[in-house]
Amino acid sequence: MVIKRDGRREEFSRDKLIAGINASFSKRPVSTGEIEEMVSRVVEAIANKFDSEVPTNEIGLEVMSNIRDLDKVAYVRYASIYRRFEEAEDFLDTVKRLEVKRDTATFPLPGF
Repeated sequence: MVIKRDGRREEFSRDKLIAGINASFSKRPVSTGEIEEMVSRVVEAIANKFDSEVPTNEIGLEVMSNIRDLDKVAYVRYASIYRRFEEAEDFLDTVKRLEVKRDTATFPLPGF
């Protein structure tokens, strides 16, 4: 069972999970097989953490941690729904967190 944000409970639907994730990957260079593997990892992780009921926010967090590794654009798309973005600044904050931090104190030596 899935516990919704408003407290309602409904049966877990793998199809519903896949539909939400697929929307995030629309027109992205990620194969259906890669998405299926990710969904399997998410479902397995949730099953290992919870016995019979799981809050939707836990499912969302698990998806977020897996989707980020596959495609950053899909990650931002999914985050916009999961975190209920309301302002453009919400998108900017998420994108900034995705940026790679560079060590400015260390300079690469020539030839390395």
